[in-house]
Amino acid sequence: MASALVENVTSCEKEIVRPVANFSPSLWGEQFLNFAFDSELTLKHSIEIEELKNEVRSMLKAPGKDMVEMMNLIETLERLGVSYHFEDEIEELLERFFNLNSNYADEAYDLYTVALHFRLFRQHGYRISCAVFDKFVDENGKFKETINSDARGMLSLYEATYLRVHGEDILEDALSFTTENLKSMAPHLSSTLGKQVAHALVQCIHFGNPRIEAHNFISMYQEDESKNEVLLRFAKLDYNSLQMLHKKELCEVSRWWKELDLVSILPYARDRAVECFFWAMGVYHEPQYSVARIMLTKTIAMTSIIDDTYDSYGTVDELEVFTEAIQRWDINEIHRLPEYIKPFYSALLKLYEQFDEELSKEGRSYAIYYAKEALKELVRTYYVEAKWFIEGYLPPFSEYMSNALITCTYVYHTTTSLLGMKSATKEQFEWLSNKPKMLVSSLIICRLIDDIATYEVEKERGQIVTGIESYMRENGAREKAHGCITISHGIMYPYGPFAHSMQLKSVGDAPTSNDIHWKVDHMEKLMVLMGAGFSVSGSNDTIIRPIGHFGVSPSIVNLLFAHSKSKEFMGKPIEFSDQEIVSNWNAIA
Repeated sequence: MASALVENVTSCEKEIVRPVANFSPSLWGEQFLNFAFDSELTLKHSIEIEELKNEVRSMLKAPGKDMVEMMNLIETLERLGVSYHFEDEIEELLERFFNLNSNYADEAYDLYTVALHFRLFRQHGYRISCAVFDKFVDENGKFKETINSDARGMLSLYEATYLRVHGEDILEDALSFTTENLKSMAPHLSSTLGKQVAHALVQCIHFGNPRIEAHNFISMYQEDESKNEVLLRFAKLDYNSLQMLHKKELCEVSRWWKELDLVSILPYARDRAVECFFWAMGVYHEPQYSVARIMLTKTIAMTSIIDDTYDSYGTVDELEVFTEAIQRWDINEIHRLPEYIKPFYSALLKLYEQFDEELSKEGRSYAIYYAKEALKELVRTYYVEAKWFIEGYLPPFSEYMSNALITCTYVYHTTTSLLGMKSATKEQFEWLSNKPKMLVSSLIICRLIDDIATYEVEKERGQIVTGIESYMRENGAREKAHGCITISHGIMYPYGPFAHSMQLKSVGDAPTSNDIHWKVDHMEKLMVLMGAGFSVSGSNDTIIRPIGHFGVSPSIVNLLFAHSKSKEFMGKPIEFSDQEIVSNWNAIA
């Protein structure tokens, strides 16, 4: 936790000295409270989008097209951010192509093609072997010099390495090899390819926020001489259409947050509704998940209040009562609570009651039970951590981790991500509640990434209960750098020993919960690696000076939610710095 209470006992009375967390105010003010909807333009664009969608679908179903051409089309659709319109068609093609058992050792398949196919198959859960890259390695186990000048192929291989699993040494070597070569090649490449390389070295596709990555690729694709005008037009209109929907949702969330007025009632807490919505967008941006996005945003915003109460304000007695009240989940418990937290407790129960009413209409009232149980578990672990700090207790690393795996909020966020998804079944909630290995693996990594990223700031605030401190004491490390490097060496692979075994297709998986878990996993890591944020609204700090979670710079908010002056959406791409998007994954390892 960032900070905690300090109690001073005098001879006359017990005086509670509450620390000041000094969270910066929200940068956004009331700019998202109003939303201007151009119904005429929206109707015009929606008609054109449907026409273009049919054209693209015809491309995917065109007879006589070979695998290489169609895989390139799939890649373009995914990078442009419009593949969600054609999920069935794309899956049908990928399954057919995968079952062909193509001989990638054939000279007809160059490095770009092999790496692209490998990445696309793995992204969609197909168990393609890394042996497809053997032909690019010489008898000494080194990559052949013949590919050193192939910048396009090198970039494709670089992106493919982020889909590696534990033990795939050839891809581990490929990451180092391609990174070094691309850095030296970048200044000498053509404008479009050079931009793609420069961006990839800062942010690989696999870890990116889908909307930011789509905007970035559209900006570069429109400069590509070989671009398909139909795809480009479709991508621009679709991006604008989704942007309008997201702005409408953000307006709804902003009004709800303002009406609650918790920022005034609880001045110690962070005002981060916009950042919470950005997080939810990263989990699912598609239009069919509008209700789910709003629900998830609201639950994250309320959880941030709870976190700040345990972290920055409550006394041990107050927190004990509040913890019990959450466990009992009964409005009658409100009379036992401190005055300052009563409005929040009432608002929390009311919010879940509203969710329950909505979900009951769909026959999915069971979902609320799992969300409540996940929140109760989170609160219990918050209380344990608060007591540790207050009592000055630094637990052994194993004890710390058993509690901290829950306080990282990953389990809660993954569970609540399914609330508004009509396709999420009771079995899938149950699957998550049992914490399968793939979930535990991600819990460990997200917790430790967060601890590494926020160590310095938490130390400045007097926080001793961190994974880094516990590990250093237990292992005799004298410096934070040694502790961080040792820990990160074992977990940045990039995801750990169960990395893609959880993503690759197998019988008996729970597809919806698995897919959402993976997206939550990406956003948890991305938000930490962005390096600033939730604690310091609108910060532009990078991983070198991280402040906390949920970093969203003004330029990114402008990119995602601001109207373009051009009614065609992008007369000129919105400019934004790669460093403002996300820090390089490798910077933390």
